[in-house]
Amino acid sequence: MNSTEITPVGGPADDLAAAVALRKLADRLEDAAVEAAMRLGWSWTQVAEALGVTRQAVHRKHMQRLADSGIDLRRRNG
Repeated sequence: MNSTEITPVGGPADDLAAAVALRKLADRLEDAAVEAAMRLGWSWTQVAEALGVTRQAVHRKHMQRLADSGIDLRRRNG
């Protein structure tokens, strides 16, 4: 950006930036909540029901990250 460019304040650019920031925050909150639930022994089904999605969707989205975090997932088939 050079000194003659003016950064827009307000309007669609800021609205979209806010939406992106909120989406990232929501994702981080979901990640933390799912990890906490799984550490407490919740099943994939319980987590899915709490999030209002399918068990498969939760598994697909979080499985690898949780496995990488060292959480024992072998007993959570429900």
